[in-house]
Amino acid sequence: MQTILVVGAGKSSIFLIEYLLENASRNKWCVIVADGDAAAIAGKIRNHPSAEAAVIDITKTSEREALVKRADMVLSLMPPHLHILLAHDCLKYKKHLITSSYISDEMRALDEKVKEAGLMFMCEMGLDPGIDHMTASKIINSVYKVAGRISSFKSYCGGLVAPESDNNPWHYKFSWNPRNVVTAGMGGAKYLLNGKVQEVPYEKIFENNKKIKIPGLNALAYYPNRDSLKYPEIYGLDEVKTFLRATLRYPIYCKGWDALIKLGFTKQDEPIDTTAVTYATWLKRKTGYTDTSISVQQHVANLLGVPLTDQVMTLIEWLGVYDEVTLPVGKYNTAEILEELLQRKWNMTPNDKDMVVMHHEIEYEHRGNMINLVSTMQLTGEIGERTAMAKTVGLPIGLLASLVMTKKIKPPVGVVLPTMQSVYKPVLRELERFGIIFRDEIV
Repeated sequence: MQTILVVGAGKSSIFLIEYLLENASRNKWCVIVADGDAAAIAGKIRNHPSAEAAVIDITKTSEREALVKRADMVLSLMPPHLHILLAHDCLKYKKHLITSSYISDEMRALDEKVKEAGLMFMCEMGLDPGIDHMTASKIINSVYKVAGRISSFKSYCGGLVAPESDNNPWHYKFSWNPRNVVTAGMGGAKYLLNGKVQEVPYEKIFENNKKIKIPGLNALAYYPNRDSLKYPEIYGLDEVKTFLRATLRYPIYCKGWDALIKLGFTKQDEPIDTTAVTYATWLKRKTGYTDTSISVQQHVANLLGVPLTDQVMTLIEWLGVYDEVTLPVGKYNTAEILEELLQRKWNMTPNDKDMVVMHHEIEYEHRGNMINLVSTMQLTGEIGERTAMAKTVGLPIGLLASLVMTKKIKPPVGVVLPTMQSVYKPVLRELERFGIIFRDEIV
């Protein structure tokens, strides 16, 4: 009997846990699902005979280590800052680890120790990052096989609301962690354009967003995603002149979010006591509204430099920031108040569906000719928790875990990304069985 420990039973876990349990009996696996929420665990394992629930406080070493010690492999879907706790446990007890999050500096610092222990700490094994790395590596290696030289590589990904469920003016609903949406872009972004490094501060990331046309969809917009500059080396693109990783949204979303940034609603360093405070009161304090000769709406429009009739004013009003509705009592920073508000407005209903879109654009030279290749994946989710986001984040982790546990692949050693052929080839092949398919086209 082998034991797989899944830590985290939140939004992205349902397909991962379901896949493991469907294959548990045949492979003689015990699947332990650990989380602080007993109801969340119960909803995922559904009394499955191969599953075991573990309600724990992950920050408590004794509770965490007891589970890691029992496991043959640990899969973490916890918030990014908590992966490192499990990483130290896995190193101590010699267990493989897979996460869906970006490699943190703390995780990267463990690389030599992980290699010495002969362990695999596979990071960035979800959607974006994850499937993007695997498909990019597959495309790049295919181009190199025909002696092509890649001059430009652009990769776009977005978790969006499906067209049939798109019924609010922002054209967006939460299909993953709301906190990550609210804090998106806060570190700024860097990318390479025509051989020159471009640096974009947070305050300008959503400003002047560029449009992109993807077959079968209305026009989308994109904003640069984090630090793209480290990936050309990882992907083996030494001669590339343009390299960009970006997030997809609808254009109006970017315009609205840019307004929220300008109003200071995403700041995390301003604690507020919300006792007896309404959203309208909070808005007035936050924006310095004192001139009662004009409406608060006109005041906001003046701050943004737009007319009252501008579309962005409709977006802001729709959020409910002018309402005399009392805030939850407590001490919150501004970004947390915004997050709480958005969770009420952007939550998906039980009948809503989400959509994931990933799109690569590659320019390369072959026998003196410039070739433009596009590779696109579009996946619509099911209703309820069975979202396209959960599927694309969770399944890659489960597939890799299965391949390693059944000894179909030899786990790469170290703190690594899924860019090696031994990983991406079988995982992408299996993902196609679940409808996660990329269509390639020369344009």
